[in-house]
Amino acid sequence: MSSEMVNGFKLLPGFLDRKAASDLVRGVAEIVASAPLVTPHMPRTGKPFSVRMTNAGSHGWFSDKAAGYRYQSCHPQTGRPWPQIPRDILAIWRALHPGAPPPQCCLINYYEDPKARMSLHVDADEEDFSVPILSLSLGDTALFRIGGTARKDPTRSVRLASGDVVSLAQDARRAFHGIDRIYPGTSTLLAENGFPGGGRLNITLRRVTAGG
Repeated sequence: MSSEMVNGFKLLPGFLDRKAASDLVRGVAEIVASAPLVTPHMPRTGKPFSVRMTNAGSHGWFSDKAAGYRYQSCHPQTGRPWPQIPRDILAIWRALHPGAPPPQCCLINYYEDPKARMSLHVDADEEDFSVPILSLSLGDTALFRIGGTARKDPTRSVRLASGDVVSLAQDARRAFHGIDRIYPGTSTLLAENGFPGGGRLNITLRRVTAGG
């Protein structure tokens, strides 16, 4: 079942069952072992994000005061290339976006701190906005908010539970969106699969360059 709020916004509640979600979390733990979680910083102020992040794929998203928002091919601390995107994650992309060019970035945001947030923003560092973005929620429930293509547009909110999948296409691909809060203790998924601190993982799949 899916629901739509903004044109192109699709929510698939419970798309991932417990086993599939557990497998994904263990796969993320393997990525983190190779590409450790780091804290990005805002471009102008240098203020740290409240989430930590890492990536898989040919392009990894990162931000710091020195160079701002960007994609790069290597981990900012180790200098090693990002790990490959796991096959089970790519399979979800193919199932939901058949015919779309494959994702080049698998951005992983870890909301370990119950106070972690993601302010309203637009994913705008990619070359081709015709390709959807796919977002997988694992672990604690989060309050997701989405508006329109202008910051002043009205917003609506929906809770994203573990196993929920969101697709952002068409107008939603350029819509402002963010995470207003985490509901700690609503899932044991992460603590049982390699993240003893619990919390929430968000996996976002993106195509970075134009063309297939």
